[in-house]
Amino acid sequence: MPAVRLETKRVEKPWGRRDLLPGFGDVPEDGEPIGEIWFEVPGQPDPGPELLIKYLFTSERLSIQVHPDDAAARAAGYPRGKDEAWVVLGAEPHASIAIGTLQVMDREALRAAALDGSIEQLVDWKAVKVGDVYYSPAGTVHAIGPGLTLVEVQQNVDLTYRLYDYGRPRELHLDEGIAVSNPVPYVATTIARERHRPGHLILADGPAFVLERWRWQERGTLAPAAGRPVWLVAIVGHGTVDGEALESGGAWLVDGPVELDMGEGSDLLIAYAGAGVVDDLWQPGA
Repeated sequence: MPAVRLETKRVEKPWGRRDLLPGFGDVPEDGEPIGEIWFEVPGQPDPGPELLIKYLFTSERLSIQVHPDDAAARAAGYPRGKDEAWVVLGAEPHASIAIGTLQVMDREALRAAALDGSIEQLVDWKAVKVGDVYYSPAGTVHAIGPGLTLVEVQQNVDLTYRLYDYGRPRELHLDEGIAVSNPVPYVATTIARERHRPGHLILADGPAFVLERWRWQERGTLAPAAGRPVWLVAIVGHGTVDGEALESGGAWLVDGPVELDMGEGSDLLIAYAGAGVVDDLWQPGA
């Protein structure tokens, strides 16, 4: 089948929440908070497909952290590095994301700041709102704040180096993290732009993946390019994909042409690995 419905994996986190989105159900009061919901291929192979999609639910700040690029990750025995992007779906007042440092730092200054805790004031906490998108390349020092609901698109590797964790009793990875950090101010490399029509946006274009957002009502064909399967995430779903119900909170991996019926109010994220937007990804029906 060209479209495979992805399975959800709930991940408990100390900074997570019990109130999730309607499609996922809330956590009982005596349950551990859920921080992430991963979408995985059934019987996922090792090392798995190139991308991983997650929902994040935050009630506290996540650790200040960094991810290695492909070369550094492979040198450490991993299949790939980790670029990632966040699409903000929900944001409480004053919610923020730290991305980059306020000024250029050398690595020894970054280490000292991580050890004494001043790194919390040296990263650039940016106010965020619903609809904001950030593409965070490997090497970017970053942290996600509380009160946020996000979709995260990332290269598929579970590899995070924590630099600082606000005193939580979790392992830090200073040697590895400092070595791969690029402690400079963040400069956005992609700006959301309309593609062919209102509601058809390019949110990010590489280098590791392309991310689009589709919000219109139409029936047609989703046609991935050869060797570039597509992840389809229904933020709001009305209609069908390959004959299956397109519902909120659902996700599919599509590796061949499928019929896609986007009903009124549909809001979809489309992601595929590599740089360069696929021109004929959407083929309207006759």
